[in-house]
Amino acid sequence: MLTSGKVAYEVGGNLDATCFGGIAAVHRLVTKLGLVDQINDGLHLLKVHLPYHESDHVLNLTYNVMCGGTRLEDIERLRHDTAYMNALGADLIPDPTTAGDFCRRFAEDDVVELMEAINAVRPQLWTGRGGDLLAPIAYIDADGTIAPTSGRRKAGMDMSYNRIWGYAPLIVSLANTKEVLYLVNRPGNAPSHQDAASWIDKAIDLVRPHADRVCLRGDTDFSLTANFDRWANKVDFIFGMDNNTALRARAEALAQTCWTRMRRDTPGQNATGQTRARRDNHKQAIVAERGYLNLELNYEDVACFDYQPGKCDRSYRVVALRKNISRSRGEQVLIDEVRYFFYITTRTDLTAEQVVACANQRCDQENIIASLKSGVGALRVPLHDLVSNWAYMVIAALAWNIKSWFAMMMHRKADRRDYIRMEFRRFFNTIILIPAIVTRRARAITIRLIGYNPALDRLFSAWNTTERTRFG
Repeated sequence: MLTSGKVAYEVGGNLDATCFGGIAAVHRLVTKLGLVDQINDGLHLLKVHLPYHESDHVLNLTYNVMCGGTRLEDIERLRHDTAYMNALGADLIPDPTTAGDFCRRFAEDDVVELMEAINAVRPQLWTGRGGDLLAPIAYIDADGTIAPTSGRRKAGMDMSYNRIWGYAPLIVSLANTKEVLYLVNRPGNAPSHQDAASWIDKAIDLVRPHADRVCLRGDTDFSLTANFDRWANKVDFIFGMDNNTALRARAEALAQTCWTRMRRDTPGQNATGQTRARRDNHKQAIVAERGYLNLELNYEDVACFDYQPGKCDRSYRVVALRKNISRSRGEQVLIDEVRYFFYITTRTDLTAEQVVACANQRCDQENIIASLKSGVGALRVPLHDLVSNWAYMVIAALAWNIKSWFAMMMHRKADRRDYIRMEFRRFFNTIILIPAIVTRRARAITIRLIGYNPALDRLFSAWNTTERTRFG
């Protein structure tokens, strides 16, 4: 089916065309939100603006990521794309060396100012097109991760708990819209919860005025009991708790009548409730054949009791999850094992099963972190020290946030939710990577799309909404 005839190449000099036809609609949304002015008002890194302002540098790096760039050097291809610059209304954009120098100008306070400038435009979306996404409860998730590097001369790097050299950024995100609210770079040996309380407080202050109810979620590292009473006065929370001696003793002392069987959604069911046929488990066969230790979950039970941490002035609800696990090695059956997991919460409107399910849903933040690492490349640490890499992380993560903002502008609720959950690379292929001819006049920019894309109706939906909406 694949054939070829005579092929001839020509360079067209009369038309300006680019493969990034969707970037103009994205840039239109960014400018109408007022992000350009917010960045210029909050950041003061350049003594003279000839010709670039702080917003030019920030958006240049962000759009490089949105257009598939994975490193600073990829900016060079955009500098020679006249149609791309016309789509942004630009005559010139910074080169890779200048972009790197801009990131090295940041101090810690400057990075915080940049994050606050970005956060200043979010309420316009949360109170408008994205208002229904924050209902009925807005969930703020916090987690740490590892940004590895093979470099030897990056200041601030250190060895993590699993002996990986790099940095240990903290990520505070809004689960409803998948936005990264705060991204904080730290040395590689920093524990997940280091300085987390102050950034969670900032996230609460940001989200709380625009949501009817806010709930914090985190794993055991974020059970910062010294902050529980203060947080409980403002928001709800669900945190994992360490399986310590006190909690395990309380759980083991509970009567059997206090425990109820945990029922989870059955995986593999279709819309009619029927279970799909599954293929043979080849991994299980190999484990049994070679005599490896095999663990299988038999059932789960849940129970509740009140518990007052040592640094709290009041007690909180603790949900205990008891897992019964069968152990076998080859054909030999060993003694069953019982494991306990604990969750502490202020939520009294949920059953014990629902508390466990809500806490487990926080794991979806791992998908955001994975996108920041692979699709966006925000955690690539291309610069020379902790602060400059922190600045690059925040700027690159802005591309991920813009994806969520653009999705909020779509008309249909189903489209908004689908594109918010969409992986970044797919968003790039469907919305940004569209061939187009760009014509720039004195007061208008015309983008003539010359390639069909099944997602064009979503692009036009978001673009029309952007043009008709008055922000601010």
